[in-house]
Amino acid sequence: MKRSLSVVVLLLAAIVSQAQILVTREDRERAEALVSQMTLQEKCALITGQEDGFHTAAIPRLGIPSVRLADGPQGVRNKTNSTYYPCGISLAASFNREVAHGVGTGIGWDACARGVRVMLCPGVNIYRSPLCGRNFEYYGEDPYLSSETAVQYIRGIQEQRVIATIKHFALNNQEYDRHWTASLADERTINEIYFPAFRKAVEEARVGAVMTSYNPVNGAHAAENSWLINHLRRWGHEGIVMSDWTSTYSTVGALLSGLDLEMPKGYVLNYEAVSELVKNGTISEAVVDQKCRHILQTFAAYGLLDKPMKDESIPENNPASREKAYAAALEGPVLLKNDGILPVKASKKNNIIVLGPNADCIPYGGGSGRMDPIEGTTTTLYQGLAALGKNYKTTLMDWKEIDEAALKKASIVIVSVGFNHDTEKEGSDRTYGLPKGQNKLISRVAAINPNVLVVANSGGEFDVTPWIDSVKGLLMAWYGGQESGRALAAIISGAVSPSGRLPFTFWGSEMKNPAAKYYHINVPEVTRVKKNRDPYPNTQYAEGIFLGYRGVEHFGVQPLYPFGYGLTYSTFAYSDASVEQLPYGLKVSFTVKNTGKVRASEVAQVYVSKVKPSFSRPDRELKGYVKVDLGKGESSTVSVTLTPSDFSSYSVSSHDWVVTPGSYRILVGDSSASIKLDLPVKL
Repeated sequence: MKRSLSVVVLLLAAIVSQAQILVTREDRERAEALVSQMTLQEKCALITGQEDGFHTAAIPRLGIPSVRLADGPQGVRNKTNSTYYPCGISLAASFNREVAHGVGTGIGWDACARGVRVMLCPGVNIYRSPLCGRNFEYYGEDPYLSSETAVQYIRGIQEQRVIATIKHFALNNQEYDRHWTASLADERTINEIYFPAFRKAVEEARVGAVMTSYNPVNGAHAAENSWLINHLRRWGHEGIVMSDWTSTYSTVGALLSGLDLEMPKGYVLNYEAVSELVKNGTISEAVVDQKCRHILQTFAAYGLLDKPMKDESIPENNPASREKAYAAALEGPVLLKNDGILPVKASKKNNIIVLGPNADCIPYGGGSGRMDPIEGTTTTLYQGLAALGKNYKTTLMDWKEIDEAALKKASIVIVSVGFNHDTEKEGSDRTYGLPKGQNKLISRVAAINPNVLVVANSGGEFDVTPWIDSVKGLLMAWYGGQESGRALAAIISGAVSPSGRLPFTFWGSEMKNPAAKYYHINVPEVTRVKKNRDPYPNTQYAEGIFLGYRGVEHFGVQPLYPFGYGLTYSTFAYSDASVEQLPYGLKVSFTVKNTGKVRASEVAQVYVSKVKPSFSRPDRELKGYVKVDLGKGESSTVSVTLTPSDFSSYSVSSHDWVVTPGSYRILVGDSSASIKLDLPVKL
C-alpha cells in the first residue's frame, strides 16, 4: 500500500507541475557555464545580499544582473507604494482558490511594474496560538487549507515570471524570542502538520525560493539545519534556499546546511570568512559552487538573465490589481454572530453610527507584512458605508467622546475594533484580549443601544467573552487591505452575502486551545532564558498532531465557533451523495441547494475519518472543499477527488506516508462540527 501511495503522489505531482516554471537542462547548463567562470570572490558576492539588503549581486563581466527582492505578502513593499491586498488569514478564510490565485496574480503584476523579480511571500506557518504576532500573514491552522491557498497564490505570482518565496521553513509559530526559542516537535507532527504546505509548494507549485525561519528546530537553527533543508531537495526543490534576514549564526553551519543565499548581506558568508575556510581545507569550493548553481539556474528559468526587470507595459497604479484586491476583500470576512442585525436593508429610516479606533482608517498588521498603499486608493469602513447613499445615512462618532443621546436614536451602531500595526506585529506576540479600552467601549455602547454590530480587525481569535452576549452581530474583517471599506459596506448592506469561513478554531477561551499550555506565555519563567545561553529555551509542541479542530474530540473540548464556520444571509441543503471509484482514488459527489431567499455562497467541506483506528489519529481531517455560488432556489452538483494520500498518515517507523486498510467515513459539511452527509468507504 505504501508503494502504491508513493507512485500515485509522484504521478499527480508530475501532472500538476506541467504548467509551472521548471528548471530545465538548458538552465542547469547555463548556470554551470557561468559558475565555471566565476572567481571565489564573485561567488561569495552572489550568495549574499547586496546594496540595501533587497538585491542580489550583479556580476557585469558575465552578464549577471542584480535582482531586486521585496517583501509581501499583502503587496509589493520596500521603498514603494503599491496595491494593498487582504492579508493571508483573509485569503484562507475565503476558502476560494481563485481568490488566492487572483491576489498572487495582482502581486506579480505589481512586482513587474516596479522591477521586482523576487517576492518574499507567501508565509505558511501554521496557526498554533492566536497570540502569534504574524498569524495575520499566514493561512490558519489546517495544513490542507494552507497548502491549497499557498499553491494558488504562488502560481499567480510565478505565472508573471516573478519568483515566489515560501516562508518561514519551519515551525516558526511564535514571534516571542524567535531567534533563540527552539521548536521541539516529533517527526510525525512535523510531517503531518508543519511540512505539508511547504511540500505542496515545492511539488505542485514549483516554488522558486524557500526562506528558512529564525528559530532552532530540534537542536539547530533553521538556516543551519541540514536535516530540515534536505527535505526540500528530496521533495524536488531545485530553486533557491535563502535565510530570513539576520538568521545565520556561523559560517560553517550556513555553508554545510544547504542554504544558498544569506540575507540581507554577508554576515557569515562573506568572502573573508569563506575564503579562509576554503584555503585551510575546512570547506571545498564545490560547496559554494552548488549554491551559485541553484541561484543562477533559477534566475535562468525565470528569464532574469536576459529580459528587463521592469515591465513598462504595466502601470504601477493598476486598475486590474485594484479589482483583484476588491474581489479578495469581498470573500474573506466571516460573520460569526447575526441576531437579525444584518443585512441592513436600504431605507430612508436608516440612522447608522460608526465608531471605534478602526472605523476611519485602514488597519494593518505590523512588520515586514505591512503595506503602504498608493495615495487615494483606500476606502475605510466609514467611507464605504457613507458612499452607499441617502438610504444609508451614516455618521462617524468620536469613540473617545460618546454622544449617548445620538447613540440611543441610531438604528444600528457599528463598533469597529481590533488590533493594528502596533498591537499585532512581527517580532512580538500579542495579547489574547483586545487592546486597552476596547472591551469597555463595546460594553458601554451595547448598554446604551443593543443594536450593535462589532466589526473586528485581527489575525486570529481574541477574547469576546466580556461582550459577545450583549451585541447582535460579530463580523471578522481581518486586515482587508485598501478595498476593505468598500467590501464591508457591500456585505453590511446585503449587496453581497458574507462567504468567509473560519480558517482556525475559535475556542472562546485561551486555555481551551490544546497548544495553549505549551505556548511560551504559559510556560514557567525559569525556562524562558535570554539568548546566547545554552541550552536554548524550548517550545514543546506536545499537543502533537491534535492541533486546532483535530483536538476537539481527542481532548474533549468544545469551541465557541468551530473551524470552517461562517454565517451567510441564506440557507443550504445537501443531498444525493455518491462515491465513484477512480483509477487513482475516489470521486465524491453531492448536491448543494440554496434553500434561502438570496444569492449566497456555500463552502462545502470534505473531511476524512478513520473508523476504529489502530493508532492515534484525529477524528477528522479536511481533505477537500468547494465554494459554490448559488442564487435563490438554485442547486449544483459538486465533486471532490480524494487520492490515497488523503487517507494516509505518517509512519515514524518507515519514515514515510502509509495508508491503513479498513473502513473510513467521508464527512461532508459546512464546518468541522456540522456534518450533513456521512459516506462509508473501505480501502
